[in-house]
Amino acid sequence: MALQEPKMRVMRRDDIDAVVAIDALVSKQQRREYYERKIEAVVNSSNNINTSLVAELDGKVAGFIMGDVYFGEFGIPETSATIDTVGVHPDYQNRGVAHDLMDQFLTNMKGVGVKKIYTLVNWNDFSLERFFANHKFQPSKRINLELQLP
Repeated sequence: MALQEPKMRVMRRDDIDAVVAIDALVSKQQRREYYERKIEAVVNSSNNINTSLVAELDGKVAGFIMGDVYFGEFGIPETSATIDTVGVHPDYQNRGVAHDLMDQFLTNMKGVGVKKIYTLVNWNDFSLERFFANHKFQPSKRINLELQLP
């Protein structure tokens, strides 16, 4: 039996329960407030483009990708984008859902004139680094700085 192709669409406000559930299964954290703020910002913004996507399989949200487009912010003159979250329900992992989400995200970003896409990966998250490397991401010439507050 051939695997069904996921249906890609823009994230909607009513995707919150599915996104939170997928994230809890994958990250082992409860981050509903974070996702409520994030989804509200992407679906209710007159100043930004909703770049966040979901993949549906079997009539359910199987995965999601969330990002933003920046038009010259952070001192970066070109239009750029970020990817901050990718999640796939464990029942649908290893079926190409994340790759399909990424491919659609990249297509959409090209369509709005994005020249560079940035993301952060923990230095020891080898599977996530490999996922991004498979999509031709490479280490940036920018340095990520952090400050641990007491």
